[in-house]
Amino acid sequence: MTSLFDSHQLGSLKLPNRVAMAPMTRARATTDGMPTASMATYYAQRATAGLLVSEGVQPSLQGQSNPYTPGLHSPEQAAAWRPVTDAVHTNGGRIFAQLMHGGRVAHPEVAGYVPVAPSAVRLDAELFTGPKGLLPAPVPRALSTAEAAAEARVFGEAARHAVDGGFDGVELHGANGYLIQQFLSTNVNRRTDAYGGPAAHRVRFAVEAAEAAVDAIGADRVGIRLSPGGTVWGMAEDDAPELYAALLDGLAALDLAYIHVLVGDDEDAMVALRKAWPNTFIANPGGQIGPRPTTHADAEHWLGLGADLVSFGRAYIANPDLVERLRTGAPLSEDDKTTWYQGGDTGYLDYPHHVPSAEPLPEAGAGAGAGAGAGAGAA
Repeated sequence: MTSLFDSHQLGSLKLPNRVAMAPMTRARATTDGMPTASMATYYAQRATAGLLVSEGVQPSLQGQSNPYTPGLHSPEQAAAWRPVTDAVHTNGGRIFAQLMHGGRVAHPEVAGYVPVAPSAVRLDAELFTGPKGLLPAPVPRALSTAEAAAEARVFGEAARHAVDGGFDGVELHGANGYLIQQFLSTNVNRRTDAYGGPAAHRVRFAVEAAEAAVDAIGADRVGIRLSPGGTVWGMAEDDAPELYAALLDGLAALDLAYIHVLVGDDEDAMVALRKAWPNTFIANPGGQIGPRPTTHADAEHWLGLGADLVSFGRAYIANPDLVERLRTGAPLSEDDKTTWYQGGDTGYLDYPHHVPSAEPLPEAGAGAGAGAGAGAGAA
């Protein structure tokens, strides 16, 4: 029986355990998308995970969804990430950048652009915009066929910046209602060109985005996060079995390093995806089954069903030493939801390491980041 504490080979990376930290927006970057010294400490504190996946990072200014989130769309941003990735590597960790394009889940008050989407279908929700608070989501601008192809290539450019910034690889955010899933959806994607209509066309954008990243940095450095059947931010996938069969065929042909799947209610469908995928499969059991953290029992269950790694989200907020707590059976600290996006170091860097790690986890060094400030935001 595979254990959470067994090693795993992920491309050229030897992971010391099968615990991954799931991507979580924490809204601690500067207003111009630069990572900070506090972010270096935050990720370094959690470096005992087999794999860290960063918070969502916008691959272009057009793709920014939330205020105070970091970017990877300029050489300056890539250089600013170096103290973060260096701190993780110094503490023995491995880190992928999650590339997250918001698509229609965005507001001009945040990035200065009218959001783009597969079709001009407005999200029926209010979005946090920073100083102006919650505002109704605007009607997005539908991308032309040529623009859709160009927007997919943005993920390749950002992947190159990620590697320049010291990341070990990238994860494309194809889940939770953001741009890639908007193209996959049956309700938001109303296109009639090569990017819309039947499932085989609706997967085109996701596959082209992954292909761009693979061409930029190599297949063994690229993964993708998926939420089959997920309904976050108004998504619908009425033909999910056919859709994800077509998507996995296209991604497998690229030999991606992994897929990172948010587990839904249909366990049999999730197991079928595991069997259909030839490479590393990361399960996120807490992703779609309710507002609770993934547990050790969840992780062991999914390892037993064939997952190679299991990702933990909320549990990692309050437990930077999560691997050792799981290994020793120590109780988990509870996170303070009010501090998730408020900015500052409270509820970010001050959760204690109650369980000694195999190696000490020093602070990442004062002044290591690119900026000094952090603001409030929302996921």
